[in-house]
Amino acid sequence: MKEYTTEYIDHISELINSGSTDAMRQEIADLHPADIATLISHLDRHEIDTVYRLLDTETAADVLVELDEDLRDKLLSSMSTEDIAKQVIDHLDTDDAVDIIQDLDEEDQHEVLSHLHDATQAGNIIDLLKYDEDTAGGIMSTEMIIVNENWSMPQCVKEMRRQAEDLEEVFYVYVVDNDNKLCGVFPLRKMITHPSVSKIKHVMDPEPMSIRADTPVEDVTLQFEKYDLVAMPVVDSIGRLVGQITVDDVMDEARESSERDYQLASGLSGDVTTNAGFFAQTRVRLPWLLIGMLGGLANSMILSRFEAGFAVNPTMALFIPLIGGTGGNVGIQSSAIIVQGLANGSLDAATTWQQIIKELGVGLINASIISLLVFVYNMLTLGISQVTTIAVSLSLFAVVVFASVFGTFVPLTLEKLKIDPALATGPFISITNDIIGMVIYMVISSTLIAQFSSMA
Repeated sequence: MKEYTTEYIDHISELINSGSTDAMRQEIADLHPADIATLISHLDRHEIDTVYRLLDTETAADVLVELDEDLRDKLLSSMSTEDIAKQVIDHLDTDDAVDIIQDLDEEDQHEVLSHLHDATQAGNIIDLLKYDEDTAGGIMSTEMIIVNENWSMPQCVKEMRRQAEDLEEVFYVYVVDNDNKLCGVFPLRKMITHPSVSKIKHVMDPEPMSIRADTPVEDVTLQFEKYDLVAMPVVDSIGRLVGQITVDDVMDEARESSERDYQLASGLSGDVTTNAGFFAQTRVRLPWLLIGMLGGLANSMILSRFEAGFAVNPTMALFIPLIGGTGGNVGIQSSAIIVQGLANGSLDAATTWQQIIKELGVGLINASIISLLVFVYNMLTLGISQVTTIAVSLSLFAVVVFASVFGTFVPLTLEKLKIDPALATGPFISITNDIIGMVIYMVISSTLIAQFSSMA
């Protein structure tokens, strides 16, 4: 794996700017397309264009697939639709070609497809573009080896050799009937052990694991992880073989999903990278900052309603960060556990109430321990009044229990509403728990102050 140190990037920039074309070609000759894509991401636009022009068409196409979406769009925008078709799409598998084409506007998509000489490839791309990109059909490829169940072994071997010429890798050989319905998988070892078999259907492994084209990508990822698959056939609603998904496609989707979830949890409203410009980064970061600002203003309004309580007992103000911070931390912990369970399939949104009851029990235990420790601390600390000691402990108990249940309920609800539950692990939970925590603290404190004042 190549290390892209500052010294190495400076060396590459120097080669480009000095016009050392041959040296630059030699530098990137043995690099994997993914490594070239990483190298390009560290260069400025002029240097990127120079390096890209040095690549042969096949490598250039593979590099384009590996690039960050924003950078890829910039390179594509400088190319004509004919160049995109002949220099990029012609050299890619259908699933990678679809990833490139679906980022173009509809008019450019039609123009690119019209420049393709291979009508079969163009037809396959058009078929894949019909699927939602977040489904199995949206990430599958149509390059695979297919044999008929009624073929003899010699005929099967001949056809497999012919089809394999256009494939980079062969994961499985799929067996279909005369209606193109998936019947089984033909293990390659059986070519050796059963060379004289009359028909393939007698030696194939019947009823292979498959997945429908409209299955969400998240479910596809879970299937690959659960059964340790390297590839899986994709069928339509009546069982006809339409494509296959390979483990590298699933890994790409899992990585992108993880990045989306991390960004949601970090308070980013959209996809953004370090290469994004000022306005692009501001656009995805500002919304949650504004929501956080409104949450802070709401807290200020709540606190202003209880100024009299602070005047009577100023020590109460010292524990505001403790109440807000504890509630936010507990809520994020609870929601993170639920989101992780939903992501790996160990939890089901159908069992909402069971999960809430379980989290309520955990919350009660945590709340009891935390509030007791704070109570003991305040009792041993000089200058902390009895009313403040009781108010803080009761408030902490209530806030921790509420945050535990709320942090569980929100992601499960979002999952039922088909909204990414990762949203619940970010600022949404923190801001809500902060506001509710302040309300609980102020209500309990003011009530106790009034009670103690009347008793006095």
